[in-house]
Amino acid sequence: MARAFGIVAPAGGYIRVEGLQDFRPINAFSFLGRYRIIDFPLSSFSNSEIERVQVYATNQNPRSLAEHIGSGRIYNINSKRGLLQMMFSREDILNQVYNTDVKAYLDNISIIERMHQPYVIITPGYMVFKEDYSKLLDEHLSSGADVTLLYHKVDNASSCYRNCFAVNLNRQKGIKSIEINTGCNADKNIFMDTYVMSKDLFIQLLYDAKATSSIYRMVDIVNSKCDELDVRGIQHKGYFAAITDFKSYYDANMELLNYDISSELFSDEWPIYTRTTDSCPVRYVNGSSVKNSMVANGCLIEGTVENSVIGRGVEIRKGAVVRNCVIMGHSIIDSKVIVENQVVDKWAKVTNIKQLIAPSDKPGYIKRLDVI
Repeated sequence: MARAFGIVAPAGGYIRVEGLQDFRPINAFSFLGRYRIIDFPLSSFSNSEIERVQVYATNQNPRSLAEHIGSGRIYNINSKRGLLQMMFSREDILNQVYNTDVKAYLDNISIIERMHQPYVIITPGYMVFKEDYSKLLDEHLSSGADVTLLYHKVDNASSCYRNCFAVNLNRQKGIKSIEINTGCNADKNIFMDTYVMSKDLFIQLLYDAKATSSIYRMVDIVNSKCDELDVRGIQHKGYFAAITDFKSYYDANMELLNYDISSELFSDEWPIYTRTTDSCPVRYVNGSSVKNSMVANGCLIEGTVENSVIGRGVEIRKGAVVRNCVIMGHSIIDSKVIVENQVVDKWAKVTNIKQLIAPSDKPGYIKRLDVI
């Protein structure tokens, strides 16, 4: 499909995942042991035959994201016709309120203007879902709308999605307004930070946002234009998670251990592409036990693993017990150590403590490279 190019937007400064984000941007987070969050929007673009994609990265700790994406070939993007570009702002202003998506786009406006596709599809790098953008563009064109927004209907907005926006709809599914989710109501239409519009309108909105306020984001300028433009909403169906804080990251990993839930996200006809490694399969030693868990290749399992996500190259040594945890790549849980309700970052080692147990509603975090 050559009618649209894709943009993976930068996460706003109002979104913060404590601990993990100190080392990499949200879209570079490890997910389910073998993926990165960026894999999901890029796979959706690739499967939708959108082969020109711009990934906007923050200027802070971009190495892991750039290293993972590489040339883009892992996402099955045509090497002759396609192009996957990482885009950066010219400078990173110290006051985060200025580091908006609008600023990032305007810093690269000359490249956007040169894109020959007449439409643009913008999607976030901090949400996990799959979407056929080819069909979404067709629905946008057939509706005659100026802007189409994607939303997901939820019944738990009072306790989740606190840093997300919600859309208010009229009877024709037109967007009346976009507002921050304050948690006052459980039933909300959560805005998925996904826009479809013409390239010309996109550029005009960027300049309008800049003229209105130096801290305006795309959501702000679109919200201000709801009475002026024809802004429509389309409901997303299927799995959806927003990684807006530490707990939401942990919960998304845990809930996808449920086969019925994960089958909404993964299917043979809609592959999720990621960078692979040539490491050996998992080695399960006699006496080990693994239940309801995802274990990536290269691991050594000598102990007990229950309801957990285990990343590549992890060692769970003899007598160790891991429950309800996310253990990232190349970490070690030493012999006879009990770890529960924790996120253990890469290359960490838990060895000099017998129990490391956090409350189930407030998971703990072990810092990257730390020895506990």
